[in-house]
Amino acid sequence: MNIEIIKPQDQAKGQFDGGKIKEQKPIGFSGEGSKIDRLGSLFYWAWANSNEPAEIGFHPHQGFEIITYVIEGKAYHRDTLGTESIVDKGGAQLMQTGSGVQHAESLKEPSEIFQIWFEPHLSQAIKRTPTYSQYRSDEFSVIVDKEGITIKTLLGHDSPMKIVTDAKMWEISIPTGKVFTHSLLENRILAGLAIRGDGAASLDAKAPTRFEHKDFIIVQSGQAGEIAIQALEKDLTIFLIEVPTEVGYPLYRK
Repeated sequence: MNIEIIKPQDQAKGQFDGGKIKEQKPIGFSGEGSKIDRLGSLFYWAWANSNEPAEIGFHPHQGFEIITYVIEGKAYHRDTLGTESIVDKGGAQLMQTGSGVQHAESLKEPSEIFQIWFEPHLSQAIKRTPTYSQYRSDEFSVIVDKEGITIKTLLGHDSPMKIVTDAKMWEISIPTGKVFTHSLLENRILAGLAIRGDGAASLDAKAPTRFEHKDFIIVQSGQAGEIAIQALEKDLTIFLIEVPTEVGYPLYRK
């Protein structure tokens, strides 16, 4: 296993509504400037911020499973399925876009969100009826361990949010000086984005690799091992996503 750190300058950038919404993209689309354009079935990851009202008009999606997670503020959604919804802080929406759907998004107060795309077997996915699902923050499992580390499970295990793609996702909050340990099975990828604070990651008790706020951390395993993540000078909040290194179906070529 090895740890790779992707600095913000090697991630893609984006904006909408005349720059009112600004995005850092650990995984962007082709031509957007990101060093990483996919990790297995993890196809796209955008971290968006807006300090004023902004809107993205109706646009189409097909095939992909798209999660919007609200870190701060609220996300407003409309789609051609007839949905009108508001997702509050800590909540999520899931679009399984199937044979095709159009939606519009808006942020009406200062907000911070993720939008993350997973790629199922597209030749099968596009035959399915598109669906929209919404989840409140209190519907997700939250565990606080004896070290004060908070683990919120967004995908996998007992999460209410279910997708077809093989993927797991967590929001981890680690107090200063404490260490969170994650066991990674062979032939899996762990991707992390540090949204608050700095930290250090080590594999199987080897020398740690330091990372900073906004860094994208990638761990790829040919064999099973343990990743330890420590918060350094202040509390650390990091989002982790785990997917297979390879899948048993052809992946879309960006």
